[in-house]
Amino acid sequence: DYLGLQVKKTQINQLQSISRLVSGNDVSFRKLEKKLAEHKSQKASLVFPTGYMANLGVISALVGKKDLILSDVLNHASIIDACKLTGARVQVYKHNDVEDLAKKISIYGKIRKFVITEGIFSMDGDYAKLKQIAEITEKNSAVLILDDAHGDFAVGDDGKGTANLFGVDKKIDAYVSSLSKALGSFGGYVAAHDSVIDLCINRSKSFIYTSALPSFLVKMSLDRLEQNRKIRQKILEKNTSLLSSGLKEIGYDIKSPTHIIPIIIGDEKKTLNFGKYLFECGIFAQPIRYPTVPKNSARIRLSVTAWISKKQIEYTLSIFEKTGKKFKIL
Repeated sequence: DYLGLQVKKTQINQLQSISRLVSGNDVSFRKLEKKLAEHKSQKASLVFPTGYMANLGVISALVGKKDLILSDVLNHASIIDACKLTGARVQVYKHNDVEDLAKKISIYGKIRKFVITEGIFSMDGDYAKLKQIAEITEKNSAVLILDDAHGDFAVGDDGKGTANLFGVDKKIDAYVSSLSKALGSFGGYVAAHDSVIDLCINRSKSFIYTSALPSFLVKMSLDRLEQNRKIRQKILEKNTSLLSSGLKEIGYDIKSPTHIIPIIIGDEKKTLNFGKYLFECGIFAQPIRYPTVPKNSARIRLSVTAWISKKQIEYTLSIFEKTGKKFKIL
């Protein structure tokens, strides 16, 4: 704050603009990190300014140039960038293809291996085959890193995420997640053994050389963690089922089993016009195109929430039926 603009006491209490390793380690961070570690049944956790920075931080801290990374082809851009930063050899396996993963990991001998996957893939809405991935990882003495940004707080027992949903909680070596998806706050975090967190504190440039989250955002996350989320999780499941089954009845080819529902259109221009028409009808559903998704797979991406009503879902379905016929998709 070189210009001394944070001069009001109320602002100083809410904002901070300094690295946590200098003097920005507010007590609220420690409370939040304790809660997040307990949430994931881990020894410790570390909060980052964003989920993107959390992926960069933990992967760059753990992986060395002589190591091997096996990464799903549809992993998030933050994972891809983090893998490049390590300088390690990267083997990309086919999406959710456990046979391809097993084949590629078996080629390499005694070098350190890291398997990285998302729990729920952000553009397709499908679950990673975590049971099989965990088995392959364990069989090959590899480290398993799970980015559960879209599953955390939304699926599993008490919102513990996809690993909990598939019963492989204890097989995950490091969790990466977001505080902005299900919680609707801001920031990201890593949860793991305290030795992993110590490495992140000392090696993660995306943690060391950046300003900490403002205190009010940390307190917002704490507040939302302490709320009763079970009821909202059940409502989310119900809303997802209503929307997904309704779209299928209309005639859309819906394969996603989660609250991320993509409608694949293919043609980019048609997808953009489709999205524009939806917006004019009061439906905000983002068109997604290359390079976020592969060419010829442009789509409308729906994200279901717990706060939409049954009436709103019914209206959404009526508009999607109308729009699908207008653009000759149905």
